[in-house]
Amino acid sequence: MSTSVADTAKGAAGGHETAARAVSLVKTYGMGEARVVALDGVDVSIGRGRFTAVMGPSGSGKSTLMHCLAGLDTVSAGRVWLGEREITGLNDRQLTRLRRDHVGFMFQSFNLLPTLTAEENITLPMDIAGRKPDREWLREVISTLRLGDRLRHRPSQLSGGQQQRVACARALAARPDLIFADEPTGNLDSRSGLEVLQFLREAVDGLGQTVVMVTHDPNAAAHADRALYLADGRIVDEMARPTAESVLERMQIFATGPKAAQPLPATGAGPSPNADSNPAPDPDPDSDSDSEPPTAPRPATDPPTGPASSPDAPRNG
Repeated sequence: MSTSVADTAKGAAGGHETAARAVSLVKTYGMGEARVVALDGVDVSIGRGRFTAVMGPSGSGKSTLMHCLAGLDTVSAGRVWLGEREITGLNDRQLTRLRRDHVGFMFQSFNLLPTLTAEENITLPMDIAGRKPDREWLREVISTLRLGDRLRHRPSQLSGGQQQRVACARALAARPDLIFADEPTGNLDSRSGLEVLQFLREAVDGLGQTVVMVTHDPNAAAHADRALYLADGRIVDEMARPTAESVLERMQIFATGPKAAQPLPATGAGPSPNADSNPAPDPDPDSDSDSEPPTAPRPATDPPTGPASSPDAPRNG
């Protein structure tokens, strides 16, 4: 069954305002009785120059959706585009090249090489590709992330927030079309996490980047322009201009059961047309072991860093 969100139709039809999109996206693992449906006919578009948060309980499919949109995982059915290029028919070599040249990644683990300096880690993907960095752009990224006095430091000499800042700079350095961030604040304290989120926000507002972030945290989602909610591999709702309070309230409503999953007044876009017929099930709180309760943000001082340039090890989020 296909699920969609309010502005999907425009993106699915094409247009220069879409950074990525998927139509009737299905991803399954296993066969027979062991078959698991991670994504169940998802239609979604990601607006260019916007910050989108993807939320949902563990096992809802949010990380799988990110991996499929980024070309890190193959799809079982449906179609995926990055910009105007369809990626569902590309081979491994073509996907590797596309990710290297057009996509940036940030993950919970910073994936910095311990023997390289911060600057060498930042430029590593371009060095591997045999490309020279745009020095003016690189200076702007380093200045925005306040890394100028840390470029000669190795990862062991940096705090967690500083390491995630280096990973963020690495994701931005090649000026990608799209940045995917999978729980980028998951290994950080609240202060460092807040600073990373502020840098991602600045990357969108000040540097014109497009960011898609998977998160459990309402405080993190509050930095986005738009929040999507997944349950059982379907997009069940979305919210424009989310706040921490409205996101938390919406998550609590979904957690109370199918009948409670109704749109809240004046908090953004309502549920998808299929939300009533395919409501999100009541998640098992004991099984959501990697969920972390949101913490109130404190004044920022240190941000974090992100994933390897193309970590091809998807997991079902």
